[in-house]
Amino acid sequence: MTSNDSATSGDSAPAPLPPSPFAPQLFQGKRVFITGGGTGLGLEISRRLASLGAHVMIGSRNKDHHESFLAEAKAEGWSASAHVLDVRKLGDIADLVRELTADGPVDMLVNNAAGNFVCPAERLSEGAWRAVLGIVLDGTFYCTREFGKSMIANGGGVMLNVVATYAWTGMPGVVHSASAKAGVLAMTRTLAVEWARHKIRVNAIAPGPFESEGASGNLWPDGDVKARLMAGIPAGRFATASEVADHAVWLLSGASDYVTGECFTMDGGASLGRGMWEPGERVR
Repeated sequence: MTSNDSATSGDSAPAPLPPSPFAPQLFQGKRVFITGGGTGLGLEISRRLASLGAHVMIGSRNKDHHESFLAEAKAEGWSASAHVLDVRKLGDIADLVRELTADGPVDMLVNNAAGNFVCPAERLSEGAWRAVLGIVLDGTFYCTREFGKSMIANGGGVMLNVVATYAWTGMPGVVHSASAKAGVLAMTRTLAVEWARHKIRVNAIAPGPFESEGASGNLWPDGDVKARLMAGIPAGRFATASEVADHAVWLLSGASDYVTGECFTMDGGASLGRGMWEPGERVR
């Protein structure tokens, strides 16, 4: 259950970045495109990569979602740009890739754009099903294919897909998102093998719940729901968006050059089995 599943408003300024665990200018000279890069987890990944020297290009349907990142980039002296993009429109993606690569290769792609809401399967409309599948599964493939063709032509690249642990565990209420994320996970592993010969790495990250305006509004709208979710996390808390972003950045970095086709789970142990009794309980 990830907060990239829901767009947040771009009106409020993000909290200051925590200290970086990475070397300064680690991504100097790298060009990165991030779908949904102006809100939620996408914004945190965008901020961290830009602060480490990358030229970060974000894309989303709503131009208002660009403002926070662009304002911070200007204030901090980061290299950044933003583009209006609907990832469901293949032609628009192809046009944008041609535009961006005219200035040089795009070295990294982060497929973060998503949509989610809780709805029992028997009440899920065709339009709602298609909307989520269109953004998550179709959009990820369209972006991956178009940027992938460019990376093949330029000798390699790195891709990171944002999925969720319910892609393999399942979860009631999100059959649309779970099905789409499972498809993205299969895509990740398939293309990791298919494109390894082109020196393209493809990995995924599966965060558990983390603090985000969008997620709190759509997935845990009140304190009782949030408490129930947190009770199922062995670590006893939600992650912060910056914690998740830093692990995403690690997968994009040279420290992971020999890692491909993997899905990094970061959920405080929430997706692990709990057995038949609670830790510390004495069984007679």
